[in-house]
Amino acid sequence: MKKFDFRIRLLLIYGWLLLIFPANSSEVLVAVAANFSAPMQKIAQSFEKDTGHRLVVATGSTGRFYSQIKLGAPFQILLAADIQTPEKLAKEGFALDGSQFTYASGKLVLWSKKIDYVNPQVDALKNLNFNRLAMADPKLAPYGLAASQVIQRLGLADRLTNKIVMAENISQAYQFVETENAELGFVAMSQVWMDGHLSQGSGWVVPTELYSPIQQNAILLKPGIGQPAALAFMEYLKSGKIQKMIQSHGYDSGRIQTPGSGH
Repeated sequence: MKKFDFRIRLLLIYGWLLLIFPANSSEVLVAVAANFSAPMQKIAQSFEKDTGHRLVVATGSTGRFYSQIKLGAPFQILLAADIQTPEKLAKEGFALDGSQFTYASGKLVLWSKKIDYVNPQVDALKNLNFNRLAMADPKLAPYGLAASQVIQRLGLADRLTNKIVMAENISQAYQFVETENAELGFVAMSQVWMDGHLSQGSGWVVPTELYSPIQQNAILLKPGIGQPAALAFMEYLKSGKIQKMIQSHGYDSGRIQTPGSGH
């Protein structure tokens, strides 16, 4: 019954999307990984100003978008938080194989809203001096998977089991810490980084050797094939102007690549 209700809700949502998103070649519906919501707002404004096309943006977890796209969601482009999901969608016939490329590489931060709470030695985490640790669900969000890898490699998995607050996506993990429902949490660097330093609180930029690279790939989905606005946005995302904007939000610039050029 729950599965049936879920499908009904999805159909209602898609019906609403189609009502507000008419067949107009100057618009493109983009599904965006939650960690990328802040830069996406600026990119959308810049894209509309420079091209006249309009982006309609939905944000959420990459895992949820994968399920929704397979159920018929009318997204034209997916900006995923990993490389595996776009590859799966291409292999399964829901996206144009060969259109995917890395638009950004994410970084993980252990962050607290409290000043001096998180230090470079990560004492608060190792000494369990907290009640709740927020992180995204590793089954749904690549940043959650990265967080779980860090915990494993620090040898803390068993000790942290009862302290972890699991979020559906990285935005929700950030909200748990921002509202102080969790003393600290693993978040995307882009959520807490501004002008070369933390925007508030304290944090530890997790060494990249502790987790698998978070390469974030874009791919053109079936509804976007042949659509001028969708094709224009895919190229716009690769531009030097936008790559600089992405870097300013705490990402490494994407290594523009297609399958076969290496990951």
